[in-house]
Amino acid sequence: MKHELLLLEDVEGTGRIGDIVSVKPGFARNYLLPQKKAVIAEKHLVRLREKLKADRAKQAETDRKGSLELAKRLEGAVLSTKVKVDADGHMYGSVTAQDVVILFKDQLGIELERRNILIPKGIKKMGVHEIPLKLKEGIDAKATIAITPEGTAGENA
Repeated sequence: MKHELLLLEDVEGTGRIGDIVSVKPGFARNYLLPQKKAVIAEKHLVRLREKLKADRAKQAETDRKGSLELAKRLEGAVLSTKVKVDADGHMYGSVTAQDVVILFKDQLGIELERRNILIPKGIKKMGVHEIPLKLKEGIDAKATIAITPEGTAGENA
């Protein structure tokens, strides 16, 4: 039997703040309720729900503006990284979404989360790659990353 809960926070894959959702009892009992991310939906919570919805609308507008500004800032920006390669020029490992998050922070000073980077598997080829990004409120952006081998000509120690 599913539980009806009013979400007090956005919960990825479940709903947004102010939504009334049906979840399995274990998820409610073990995660949502102890973490105070939700309360049991009761009739007297209607005003709370309306307040949460209004707050969420304000937050969504703020997030949307911030995401649009960030998308403009990312336009034309190029990240670069050097990777280890074998004698045949094949990369050891790959450049993953977490690596890209670190590059954004180190090179551009932009804080992103791994879930914002939409590369399903790591990048395993050198060269210039376009990386799709999903920012808050569904704003799409693209970033470019240049992957070069370590020890190439012109590299200074």
